Amino acid sequence: MPTIILPRINYPFPSLINQHVEAAHEQNLQWVQASGFMNTTEALTRFNRSRFAWLAARAFPHAELHELCIIANFNTWLFMLDDQCDEAQLGKKTVYLESITDGFMDILKHNKQIDSVLGNSLSDIWRRMQQLGSSAWQQRFIRSMEEYFTSCHWEAGNRAVGATPTVAEYVTMRPYTGALFADVEAIEIIEKVYLPAHVLQHFIVQRLVLACNNIVCWSNDIFSCAKEAKQGDVHNLVLVLEHERKLALQDAVNETARMHDEEVKLFTALEKLLPSFGAEADKELERFIAVLRSWITANYDWSFHDTKRYQVQEVEVVSSRL
Repeated sequence: MPTIILPRINYPFPSLINQHVEAAHEQNLQWVQASGFMNTTEALTRFNRSRFAWLAARAFPHAELHELCIIANFNTWLFMLDDQCDEAQLGKKTVYLESITDGFMDILKHNKQIDSVLGNSLSDIWRRMQQLGSSAWQQRFIRSMEEYFTSCHWEAGNRAVGATPTVAEYVTMRPYTGALFADVEAIEIIEKVYLPAHVLQHFIVQRLVLACNNIVCWSNDIFSCAKEAKQGDVHNLVLVLEHERKLALQDAVNETARMHDEEVKLFTALEKLLPSFGAEADKELERFIAVLRSWITANYDWSFHDTKRYQVQEVEVVSSRL
């Protein structure tokens, strides 16, 4: 894997971190150990180096400790599932993966118990989420998770036959494979932001959510392209661009950064076009969008300053593009 020069990414949003981050990390550590994820010293060391609680704390900077622990556990669970797909070859076994995720959906839809590390830990997270979320919220969250699992099946199908998706296919599916829509749904119960359905479904709000999702996922693709190329996984915007357009790796990185930058510009432009929904709804909407901004900076700050998961500190950084 050749060394790439990573264009520096600047955001016009503040970088924040939750005051409860250390306590959330301690809870998260105890939780993964009690759940049975950490069976070796090596696994525990890798977990501590990943610092998953810092991502949650940066993304949800105003959450109370109880809620922050829930979302830190949830995002850790997603990373653990992702590692199973990448490293245990689960992500190539389409039929088996579908049976596993069907079990997860039984947990979410019917509170069924699945006796596995991933199943038991998801049940624990979901029980705590249900205590915080209304029935309507639970249905929205379940739908977002179903879409995420469906996108995992799509990736597994590609891996099984050695297929590289087109850029258009990848851009369509990437918002789902990152599971960020589930995290956006979680804003309601974690940061206590309550928006009417007509506000959440407004086309500008929906496009802001998609822009946030694209920014987070595409920047993550830049940070993780070396890791994923080494693993032979083509589900990365840099690698898909390189393949389809016959680009040099550095040119593919630069094009991904350009697309990312355009989404940042779109996000800031759309914020200014939002209509008024009334004083109370406007106040809640500003809090909602503030979490979207926090997610954008959280992903970058965590990737560069907190986690050792992607080793992006080893990649040379050059002048700003924004």
